[in-house]
Amino acid sequence: MFKSAIRLAACAAILSASVAGAYAANPKVGGAAMYEDKNIVENAMNSKDHTTLVAAVKAAGLVETLQGKGPFTVFAPTNEAFAALPKGTVETLLKPENKAQLTKILTCHVVAANAMSTAIEKMIKDDKGTHDVKTVGGCVLKAKESMGKIMLTDETGGVATVTIADVKQSNGVIHVIDKVLLPKM
Repeated sequence: MFKSAIRLAACAAILSASVAGAYAANPKVGGAAMYEDKNIVENAMNSKDHTTLVAAVKAAGLVETLQGKGPFTVFAPTNEAFAALPKGTVETLLKPENKAQLTKILTCHVVAANAMSTAIEKMIKDDKGTHDVKTVGGCVLKAKESMGKIMLTDETGGVATVTIADVKQSNGVIHVIDKVLLPKM
């Protein structure tokens, strides 16, 4: 009886460890935990690395959209990515008179799908090294893989690297990127 109880406890421990591993926690972004039961905007607001993106989403009037059902894949540029734009660009884009241009740029970071990195990598492989990613803003990004990282080339030739992949949200997924993707204007 005692041996049976020990075996049962050991099996339960192994099973619970297996289940816990299958449901690994989301990576932290900007020092904050990202919760699968929160939407894209709720999680982004907690990331200290995405304050500029959140301000831009608010200025463009996209909060309600990105809180919607989705699914969405958002390639989320960090504050450093925005800071790398020419001096004064962010401030200019945040002005109400530039809302259309800001909206175009931001929607070129959003795909109407729940595209985890494994799916993107498969599409890249299936398309023999480069996959066209059509965004809700009408942009076409070129996805490639280099040294185990997903790279996105925008319509101006700029290249962003996915630095944190597969941050699950209740309405999609975020992939953190190190450059702002720009459309042809």
